Amino acid sequence: MGITKTDFMRGMQCQKMLWLDKHKPRLKVIPPEVQERLDAGNDFGDRAMGMFGDYKEMTILRPGTNYPDTKAMAERTTEHIRLGTPVICEAAFIYYNNYCAVDILRKTEEGYDFYEVKNSPEVHEQYIKDCGFQNYILSRSKIDVGNIFVVTHGEDEDNPFVINDVTTEAKGLYKWVNDNIWNLNKMQKNPEEIQVEVGEQCCNPYECWYYGYCHK
Repeated sequence: MGITKTDFMRGMQCQKMLWLDKHKPRLKVIPPEVQERLDAGNDFGDRAMGMFGDYKEMTILRPGTNYPDTKAMAERTTEHIRLGTPVICEAAFIYYNNYCAVDILRKTEEGYDFYEVKNSPEVHEQYIKDCGFQNYILSRSKIDVGNIFVVTHGEDEDNPFVINDVTTEAKGLYKWVNDNIWNLNKMQKNPEEIQVEVGEQCCNPYECWYYGYCHK
């Protein structure tokens, strides 16, 4: 049981949130408007896959489910890196069971740039932290990471994608990720429920799906 990109971001917002994800996920309540935003984000991400032309997508689902087969995706990604595929979408990497799937991995002369796609008009701090986690996993997986970008949406359909360079900020989080990823790994395996006082983290940067449970 390692840490995924989503696990890391949720655990850094609140460790109890991550613990509940692993041990009591039945308690989560996702409001309809939040689910709509998540679905819209997925649609925007699917559209962005073709922003550089032809690409190969790594997504493989476990038979009979909508859950990704992370091991199979990582193996497929390794094969396409070996083949020199120019653009790889949902490129998957595993480092000591910690996992991330990069929205767009683009080959350069020196290594690879990667792009995190967000259905938002601007770059928020949590997006940079998200990229910091991915940079950590890719670097530990022996990928030469060049530039890092967050893709936000443009003003209209004529200019649907805006590419924002966050390389310096994201790479600067390497030690922060390393200092926290192993603590979250250990914490999520705790058999006893983590106790955290309710507070600002319940709604910042996102309202927790366990808000009702913790505030009852």
